[in-house]
Amino acid sequence: MGQIFLVRSAQASFGSANYDQLSPRGIDQARLLGQWFARRDQRFHRVLTGGMVRHAQAADACQAEMPAGLWPPAQREIEPGFAEFDHHEVMLRHCPEFADPAALGERLAGQREPQRAMEQLFRAAMQRWMTGWHDDEYAQAWPEFRARVVAALERLDRPDSKQATLVFTSSGVTATVMQHVLGLQDYQVMEMTWKMANCSVTRLLHRPGEFGLDYFNNYAHLEALGGKDMLTYR
Repeated sequence: MGQIFLVRSAQASFGSANYDQLSPRGIDQARLLGQWFARRDQRFHRVLTGGMVRHAQAADACQAEMPAGLWPPAQREIEPGFAEFDHHEVMLRHCPEFADPAALGERLAGQREPQRAMEQLFRAAMQRWMTGWHDDEYAQAWPEFRARVVAALERLDRPDSKQATLVFTSSGVTATVMQHVLGLQDYQVMEMTWKMANCSVTRLLHRPGEFGLDYFNNYAHLEALGGKDMLTYR
């Protein structure tokens, strides 16, 4: 039976002009993951990224901590199907005024619990995207995103199913994979997306024509090898 490891992106540069870059802490999280795999002597036969900068940076930092024999000699592959959905667009369709980054900052600064307020805003934006009532307003509607992720997963359904595949992706993709594998509802995808730790690992077991969940949102490597500040969610 094969294994597919889905790694949620390490901490990105939230609040900066370019979100699609790992923060210094995010780089450290990915290094800890590589150390964890090395200690477990976990060998991978194939490594893919979703094509975003933060995915590639996490893969590089992880690889740097692993012996060459555990990382496949073949070049890392880019699978655009595992790219994250456009958070920025989803938020702007719900709150067009946030096209001015200062407007979001001002809204959150006036809240008693800014993190909770941001979560509520994003939940509402996700709900709007998922209803299907506004599909023509998005570059990629929710059903299209979901189909794109599932198609990418199914492309991993290869005869060499006993191999171990490592995928660097994002929380929305991982949650959508969970929906497909476990038969979850849309609202559960939204809940899972918000609760995944940065650089956490979800592992699927695979045999031809079948994917099953082994574990979800595992961040033991961050707790065991890093300090308390290594566990983040945004």
